[in-house]
Amino acid sequence: MAEGWARHFHEDAFQAYSAGIVAHGINPHAVKVMQEAGVDISTQPSKTTEDLPRTDFDLVVTVCAHADEHCPVFAGARRVFHRGFDDPPKLAKQAQTDEEQLAPYRRVRDEIRDFVRDELCLLISP
Repeated sequence: MAEGWARHFHEDAFQAYSAGIVAHGINPHAVKVMQEAGVDISTQPSKTTEDLPRTDFDLVVTVCAHADEHCPVFAGARRVFHRGFDDPPKLAKQAQTDEEQLAPYRRVRDEIRDFVRDELCLLISP
């Protein structure tokens, strides 16, 4: 979701990539709630850090505690910043209905949107 928001709000300002430690595939709930907000992430496959281009990144942002604790070292990264968000799949496990499953995705989508829209450019500025 963060990559989708970054491309949506800041496409002309920087290139955004997302990756995890493990690729999990495209999450249909994440795709659905992002589409509700007008952002299509259906063509953003889940990737690992090994799939990223070999480049020196200006900024690496981790968005979950697991990634913050286990993120590989990006030797050329100028800055590494952690901004944690809840894990929607973990929160949705106990849901009884589709609507209950989507609720944590919507909340986290909006939290990520606000961070990417309002704070991310401040981290990139010199």
